[in-house]
Amino acid sequence: MQWLTELQRLQAAGTPCVLVTLTGVRGHAPREAGAKMIVTAKETFGTVGGGNLEMTAVQRARALLAVQAGTPDTLTLRLTPTAPAEHGRQCCGGEVTLLLEPLLARRPVVALFGVGHVGLALARILSTLELELHLCDGRAEQLSPERLADVLHGAATVRVHHAPIPDSVLGELPAGAHVLILTHDHAEDAALCDAALRRPELGFIGLIGSAGKWRHFQQQLAAEGHSPATIRRITCPIGLPGIGSKQPAAIAVSVAAQLLQHIEVAQRPQNGPLND
Repeated sequence: MQWLTELQRLQAAGTPCVLVTLTGVRGHAPREAGAKMIVTAKETFGTVGGGNLEMTAVQRARALLAVQAGTPDTLTLRLTPTAPAEHGRQCCGGEVTLLLEPLLARRPVVALFGVGHVGLALARILSTLELELHLCDGRAEQLSPERLADVLHGAATVRVHHAPIPDSVLGELPAGAHVLILTHDHAEDAALCDAALRRPELGFIGLIGSAGKWRHFQQQLAAEGHSPATIRRITCPIGLPGIGSKQPAAIAVSVAAQLLQHIEVAQRPQNGPLND
């Protein structure tokens, strides 16, 4: 099952692809029902029969990728001398139906800077979701396997970073990554906010803290040269409005819910119609 190995590799790398399956065959065709092929923007793996059949499927799959389609598509082709064909004739005499399934979603990437009481409670929640979770702290004891035992074995792919200079980790995050800043040190928080604002391609940026802390940080970030519009990219305080508890677990639930809202908006597919 080479196609399955390639699919797992592509998903691990976050590469959007389309799984093409030959679901129906009437008459003669180059491949039997069940044959599969994977199509990315630049490559293909496997085959559903070659020739016009395969090239048409590849073309349609890449059109789905181009519009970030989130729903499957079907394609029926006749393999006769008189059938329309852009990529050469196939005279097998049969008819085939293909199912094209877009597999677009890279796992959302979330980075927690600071794994103290709130950070750990939040990591426990997020680790139950299918996402890539980065945990970064300059204190090695906060990242011990024993402390993170119930975080490391959930649905999330967890990356642990012991980083005395955490903005170096922030600089390596992929575009679209969501960042939550919850460290034990306000100076570290400020440095991370500054670094995050210098990456306009990041997703949600949240900072834990009071309204007073945020007023101070806004002044500091303005002094670093950030415009008011840029500074507004940071959400502070974080969490859903109306939840006033200061218990770490309650804060974590509130922040996780707010973050999920932003993740869903960021991953919302663009389901535009395709031309036949």
